[in-house]
Amino acid sequence: MPPQYDLKKIKFATDSATFERAIGLYEEGKVSQFKKLSDGFTSVVLGGKPYFVIVSARHFDRGSCDCYLGEQDILCKHMVATAICAVMGGKKLQEEEKQGAGGLVSSGKRGTLNKTEISDIKKEVSGAMRYIKAYGGSSRTWFAYQDSLQEGCNRLSAIVSELPIGLPTAILLVDLLLRLDDRLCHGGVDDSDGTVGSFMEGVVSVLQEYAASDPECAQAFKKLKGIETCFGWEEPLLKLL
Repeated sequence: MPPQYDLKKIKFATDSATFERAIGLYEEGKVSQFKKLSDGFTSVVLGGKPYFVIVSARHFDRGSCDCYLGEQDILCKHMVATAICAVMGGKKLQEEEKQGAGGLVSSGKRGTLNKTEISDIKKEVSGAMRYIKAYGGSSRTWFAYQDSLQEGCNRLSAIVSELPIGLPTAILLVDLLLRLDDRLCHGGVDDSDGTVGSFMEGVVSVLQEYAASDPECAQAFKKLKGIETCFGWEEPLLKLL
């Protein structure tokens, strides 16, 4: 069975430090004796000593490794490196593919999105929003659920960080905030650890930078007048009107 995940899935669902260490192992040829199984992959990853690794073909974070972290059922760089090998098949990585999921920042570039670009970005946003969903599981699935929220926010951060500064983009980001707010208030999202809330505050900071760079962007904030949000994230933006 081929891997049921791609490099983006691995990147956005893994913390940046682990992902980048795994990239290093893959690029340095440390993933040896790689073999395909009917439902996964095995390898021997060379580190302080050889580590025997098994990774599922369906879920890259399921499997085993006999390193210190692996023996505690914690996703380790050896498992991630093996999953990367399964996805890349020995091919060379592009520079932009080597970076882990970074934080949310403004692109710093001014520009205007056309209708086609806006439509494409909305589709990407909707795809990322699938990971920010209601929680209805038991305590056993809590950590997996939090990982899903983090992956969704990582995917959204990557999208937002590439957007040009301009009124159409500001409108798009305000709509994104309102969608997330609705999920927190009415959609059953359990954001107990503040993952989604922190991302939303980051988007507000980006919008403040937009308004400082291009005052016209503040017109997008008019939509926030008279509404009640789940934790008052809109207040810094309304002050700019």
